Amino acid sequence: MKYDFDQIINRKSTHSAKWSYLKKIYGDEDVLPMWVADMDFKSPNEVIKAMEERVRHGIFGYTGIPKSFYKSVSNWVKKRHGWNIDEEWIVFTPGVVTGLNLAVLSFSKKGDKIVLQPPIYPPFYKVIEKNGRKVLNNPLKFNGIRYIMDIDDLEKNIDEYTKILFLCSPHNPVGRVWDEEELKRLEKVCLEKEILVVSDEIHGDIIYSGNKHIPIASISDDMAMNTITLMAPSKTFNIAGLHTSLAIIPNEEIRKKYKETINLIGANTTNIFGLLGLEAAYNYGEEWLDELLIYLEGNLNFLMDYIEKNISEIKVVRPEGTFLIWLDFRELGLSDEQIKDLMINKAKIGLNHGPTFGIGGSGFQRLNIGCPRSILEEGLSRIKNTINNL
Repeated sequence: MKYDFDQIINRKSTHSAKWSYLKKIYGDEDVLPMWVADMDFKSPNEVIKAMEERVRHGIFGYTGIPKSFYKSVSNWVKKRHGWNIDEEWIVFTPGVVTGLNLAVLSFSKKGDKIVLQPPIYPPFYKVIEKNGRKVLNNPLKFNGIRYIMDIDDLEKNIDEYTKILFLCSPHNPVGRVWDEEELKRLEKVCLEKEILVVSDEIHGDIIYSGNKHIPIASISDDMAMNTITLMAPSKTFNIAGLHTSLAIIPNEEIRKKYKETINLIGANTTNIFGLLGLEAAYNYGEEWLDELLIYLEGNLNFLMDYIEKNISEIKVVRPEGTFLIWLDFRELGLSDEQIKDLMINKAKIGLNHGPTFGIGGSGFQRLNIGCPRSILEEGLSRIKNTINNL
């Protein structure tokens, strides 16, 4: 490989949310953090170089959005996902969660319902509840191996107060990459019931072999006109700290209202390094990403094999995308608090606690494999030794 993903880089002195606050989060500096969804790999050299060149200029004033930003995004989306988008559809946002908030504020009112498909990324709940809206749960169905959407349940529970559906595609934490048939069934319901789809596709570039990410807005012109698609280079190229994301909104009326809300709440200021990072990543980072995907799939296969051979009490929900693994601890017969205590205080490993993902999260933990394999092996070894000593 051209890029060294085995290199261990000390992040503890960098104010890393993942590594620098272990004592504050866990009460113990020896906990191995494998929770928050950023990776322990250096970003592509082209991204680093673009920022270094800008730093040498020495002036970091207010910055506008150049035309090259929109061109970089449209080229990337076409090249990686086969979706032809107009540059005018692209709207800058300072983050995907901010993008969700903007949609809620723009297209619903207090008391309205927003559909979630749990277990789901925890901030989705906060976005809805903190804005005075109500969660309408449409839980995924799980057969012990794979999760699927429950479209019948969705149709049954939608009412006149249901205004928006938050789609997580690929799904965090279960790792599903929704296929065209599933998306078509969802499209039918949302168009018939006039439900706006806000699709979080931030993990859409992290797809494992045999799977293909399909932006839901790309499946038909009608769906494009009924969808706000949220994307970012942050997960793909490990630049989450640059706070640069985007919304793709083909519907002019929806786009206009969305932009009005951005201006109203002051979310229209850009990050000079975020703009540079996005352009450099999308223009020159494809080779790095292709090698990253090979390495991540190697990590996934290593984890699957290790757990099957050494910790068979834990079941792995094999992801089709994302670098996040949904681990099923239910066979241990422990409560959620016992599992949490076991991982943090005995195994000394920091995972995401399943119940925070809502319905269907009990008995599960989420683990991040976006790290050098030696760190992954250390984490799995800690889990193995702890469970074997129960």
